[in-house]
Amino acid sequence: MNSEATNDQIVMNANDLYREDIYTDRKVGTIRRLIPVLADGSDDDGRPVLFVGQAQILTPMGAMPISFDIDARTLEDAIGKFAEAAEEAVHRTVDELQELRREASSSIVIPEAGAGLGGAFPGAGGGKIQLP
Repeated sequence: MNSEATNDQIVMNANDLYREDIYTDRKVGTIRRLIPVLADGSDDDGRPVLFVGQAQILTPMGAMPISFDIDARTLEDAIGKFAEAAEEAVHRTVDELQELRREASSSIVIPEAGAGLGGAFPGAGGGKIQLP
């Protein structure tokens, strides 16, 4: 098996499977421990355990979930590094949102000459500024 989609089929990659344990303090966030497993469900000791943090940030549009990798070897290590990794993810997310806002506010589309006139008068008109 592989992860390639063929003939409009979605195929799971049997060589990249993980079992997931979830830990939460029910206040700040969640840590997911991804344990690599073989296709028969047994642990795959040849690959490292991964830790993924999850939290929410409040935006004017409501709570926005964020997810981030935590560079850790143990759950205890992941708990200790959660705050720093979450803070970096929040800053990265805020920067991305600000960039999207800048792009949206600066993207002015000017139609080609004659656009909106069905092309009946080439070179005429246009000039209407449209915001996406």
